[in-house]
Amino acid sequence: MAKKTLIGKIISNKMQKTVVVEVERIKEHPKYKRRYKVHKKYKAHSEGEFGLGDNVMIEECRPISKDKKWKVVKKI
Repeated sequence: MAKKTLIGKIISNKMQKTVVVEVERIKEHPKYKRRYKVHKKYKAHSEGEFGLGDNVMIEECRPISKDKKWKVVKKI
């Protein structure tokens, strides 16, 4: 089974070896057909130095902690 990958923006890097990535996607209302943005935050494991506002690709991995189930693959 392939690992899921998502692209998002780093909104916090205050933890050690962890960044918070906000992923934005577009949903469509089932009845009114209007499109709107939905945001979700993921905690991701990162070994390198990443700054606020960096666009990164995250990939699903084994559970590292209670909340961390993603790792940063590369900076975009």
